[in-house]
Amino acid sequence: MQRLSLLTAAFALGMANSAGAAEITLIAPGGIRAAVEQMIPAFEKKTGHKVKATFGSGNGTKAQVTKGEAFDVPIVQPPYPEVLASGNVVKNTETPLAHVAVGVAVRPGTPHPDLSSADAVKKMFLSAKSISYPNPKGGAAAGVSMDETLKKLGIADQMKPKIKLAQGGAGAMKMLADGQVDVGLTFVSEIITEPGVEVVGPLPESISTPTRLSGFIGTKAKEPEAAKELLDYLSSADAAKVYKERGMVPGK
Repeated sequence: MQRLSLLTAAFALGMANSAGAAEITLIAPGGIRAAVEQMIPAFEKKTGHKVKATFGSGNGTKAQVTKGEAFDVPIVQPPYPEVLASGNVVKNTETPLAHVAVGVAVRPGTPHPDLSSADAVKKMFLSAKSISYPNPKGGAAAGVSMDETLKKLGIADQMKPKIKLAQGGAGAMKMLADGQVDVGLTFVSEIITEPGVEVVGPLPESISTPTRLSGFIGTKAKEPEAAKELLDYLSSADAAKVYKERGMVPGK
């Protein structure tokens, strides 16, 4: 009889947890993907909710949110006046999560170039036979940033014959690992997840501004309370540890 009572209580508890569980939709740029994917299982275990995550390019993600695709938790990169003006996010839920720099990668065993100054980076680019980074035309934020960096250094035209554009950060790192280029560039958070390459370090902020990522609750959120739980978790102390592990800097 006691065993039956325990089983009944356990079943009731399971039903209560199930009733309170929600499926939360999230969209985010690729630069934060590794960190978010690492955190999802812990969040799901803690809350009983399920997270359905979609990842894309930085500008592509902003466009999807601006056009009104419904997500409970959109994560976007500044500047995002069009996102705020669209009415598709709740403005006062804006939550800084982390920022990440564009980094330089080489193959293991290759000498690490000097990245201590703009002049040193310029010398590295000009001495390289070829480099790869994500295609900015696809909306990749790291690619857009790299185009700007080369312009700031005054070597955009000189570098054109040396550049091999890739599909995303993973594509740029694969080119490097396969020996197609001497140097690969993308967000540090994307370098450390790929095989056959290693991080040299971030580009100096004087020529490459880190990309910041902020989360919101979507105006059309089907699960606004659960969305707030997820956003709180992604900006928590536990999340900060994961961001650091993944080559990012938590907070603003």
